[in-house]
Amino acid sequence: MMSDEYLECSLHVHIFTFFHPVGTCKMRPANDSNAVVDPRLRVYGVRGLRVTDSSIMPIIVTGGQYITCIMIDEKVSDMIKEDWHQLYHNHNVCK
Repeated sequence: MMSDEYLECSLHVHIFTFFHPVGTCKMRPANDSNAVVDPRLRVYGVRGLRVTDSSIMPIIVTGGQYITCIMIDEKVSDMIKEDWHQLYHNHNVCK
């Protein structure tokens, strides 16, 4: 009952979390019918919406998820600024 094999199996079967789900928004190319977001975290089929939480992570990180989500948010804010900058300059809004 207390063998290494039993304890390892028990850990795999009985240890789980209710508080940190991940991987529910699949990030893949648009030709994948199960994809939810593109590599810039834009939701397919919904203009102006991005997913910036742990649902885009394919696996639970070993460190704190909170700080990982903050890093995702920071990266997405940079991407939004890049996208806006490209749109702004490509349409010559103020020239």
